[in-house]
Amino acid sequence: LTHHNLKQLKVINMAIFPVSYNDKFYRDLLDAGDMARLVYFNDMVVGAVCARVDVVSNSKNTGHKRKLYIMTLGCLAPYRRLGIGCVMLQHIYMIAKREPNVESIYLHVQVNNEEALQFYKKNNFRIVQEVPNYYKRIEPSTAYELEKLVSDIEK
Repeated sequence: LTHHNLKQLKVINMAIFPVSYNDKFYRDLLDAGDMARLVYFNDMVVGAVCARVDVVSNSKNTGHKRKLYIMTLGCLAPYRRLGIGCVMLQHIYMIAKREPNVESIYLHVQVNNEEALQFYKKNNFRIVQEVPNYYKRIEPSTAYELEKLVSDIEK
């Protein structure tokens, strides 16, 4: 991702996702290296994936663990079911295995987004919790948090 194609990412995200991302989100992605990628099909941008590594407290507050967070992963509707999403997930898996001490990959999906939920479940993500009021300006505002352990990624 570069200054030259950042606008393409903005256009793709506006077409795919019901939420808007601010300018700081996009500026920060310029420093994300291979954690922010555009996806091309026949020389046209049709999707993108953006991730980051989070350090989170464990449930017993006895320490911290590193998790790879998928901020966005999406493909334009006409290009779905062509394996593009799976290619983006493989890229995420590669990063998760490469990053030191990353235990899992996680993301949030709006509870009524059946297509996304089906995609992630097919790829062995599991719902770990329901997060009320996760989204601020869209309905329903509730999201599912999905997770996949790095140890569950096929070698």
